[in-house]
Amino acid sequence: MIILDGKKLRNEILAEIKREVSLLKFKPLFCDVLVGDDPVSAQYVNMKARSAESVGIAFHKANFPLSITTDELIKEIKVLNKIPNMCGIIIQLPLPEHINKQMALDSINSKLDVDCLGKIASEKFYSGFTAGEKGFPTVLACMALLDSLNLDNNPSTSLRTIKIIVLGQGLLVGKPVTALLKFRGLNPIVIRSKTENKEKIIKKADVIISGIGKGKYITGSMIKKGVVIIDAGTSESEGGIVGDVDLESVKDVAGYVSPVPGGVGPVTVAMLLNNVLTVAKQKSATSTNSAMAEFVDA
Repeated sequence: MIILDGKKLRNEILAEIKREVSLLKFKPLFCDVLVGDDPVSAQYVNMKARSAESVGIAFHKANFPLSITTDELIKEIKVLNKIPNMCGIIIQLPLPEHINKQMALDSINSKLDVDCLGKIASEKFYSGFTAGEKGFPTVLACMALLDSLNLDNNPSTSLRTIKIIVLGQGLLVGKPVTALLKFRGLNPIVIRSKTENKEKIIKKADVIISGIGKGKYITGSMIKKGVVIIDAGTSESEGGIVGDVDLESVKDVAGYVSPVPGGVGPVTVAMLLNNVLTVAKQKSATSTNSAMAEFVDA
């Protein structure tokens, strides 16, 4: 079994982002909104801030007290929407229970919604994603790891001819990754909790993308030799965070596995910042076109 090194791929993606950011005529801003003082959430925000700054994207701090209301938070987000050079806003989840999560997410300008969790940005993704657009970062990370194997360079492993299975249809992984695979002309088989004979179907898979959040659900006896597993599931256990795959159990059967932690997670941060870069390039193109139009009209 070969472990797919998410940190290595993340670093490669970040290096390219840094190169492209350096070519921009302005310094893009990124904001991760934090409500309350949960130490784990704060740690995630700080990690994304460091990653952003490492590639030349400025981080705009927006921390609000636990006592803030939904209406007050929406007002603050609308202020963030209007900050010059802002190229990406996300909200660190989970939010406190008294906050209406969807209303808060929907208040982010859809053009700046780099998590694609607001209604407009989400609908745009499902209407037809193409390269060069924003997408769900975790899903883009799954595909980046899969693409890193260059399976399409070998006719016997082409993604168009092998059996791809998606476990689960959650809003953050299963549903959007299924849509993205279909946008690419592929025909994944979806397995839900009520799918009959799921074990028999899983056993025939050449590629498994899992985001069900059931710790160590996938074992060696469930898979065929050489299968590629992209593990986007996370669960808490006594030993910390674990994925949907029991790594010890599959190590002598699977061909490639993305581990948890260290697989999809690091690449997700890179793809989030790539979304920020996408917005920045769109802003840059818009401003250039506007300046050209003003020159022509003069």
